Amino acid sequence: MSVKVALFDDEDLVRSGIRMILESDPGIEVVAEAEDGSNVVDLVSRYRPHVVLTDIQMPRVGGLEVTKRVTALPDPPAVAVLTTFDVDEYVHEALQNGAAGFLLKDTRPHELVAAVHTLAGGEAMLSPRITRKLLSAFSAGGSAVHAAKSKVDRLTAREREVAVAVARGSSNAEIAADLYMSQSTVKVHIGRIMNKLDAGNRTQVAIITHDAGLA
Repeated sequence: MSVKVALFDDEDLVRSGIRMILESDPGIEVVAEAEDGSNVVDLVSRYRPHVVLTDIQMPRVGGLEVTKRVTALPDPPAVAVLTTFDVDEYVHEALQNGAAGFLLKDTRPHELVAAVHTLAGGEAMLSPRITRKLLSAFSAGGSAVHAAKSKVDRLTAREREVAVAVARGSSNAEIAADLYMSQSTVKVHIGRIMNKLDAGNRTQVAIITHDAGLA
């Protein structure tokens, strides 16, 4: 089954380029696109994409609001933010609002295709490099650190190991290999970790784990 993608960007040339790159893969289909997020709920409800790619800065309804509206839907698709900046405050807010990660607009074509498949598979698509920059730029302090430590205290020793691996940007396959467990077991652990940490996605797990001082 093809991965269905909805694309939101106010620049026609950018949308055309991204659509061409994605559809060069026979396993990806761009089913909807728009120049802003005004009708994102309608498009997502109508076309049921697996992945939403949205620019941060668009007229009328931008990427932050798109993230909020999409992640508030029942059984929402994965949302990834497109940006020209390596790390900025908008990306951080989008991740806190439930986005599964973000992509730079100069991402190489094969990496963009791989990221969409990763998102559709239920994983975050932050590379270790981007994860480190994000966590370094937006480390919490004070009460946020205390709250993160309180949440992490709920984890078992094994769950902490998995959480640290997630914070380092490791994929399920890499975690499974490093910790000598099956990928299905990794998924179970991550589900439990997200529940205990009140995290909506892997990126939020990484942020909380980092703020607690484990990564």
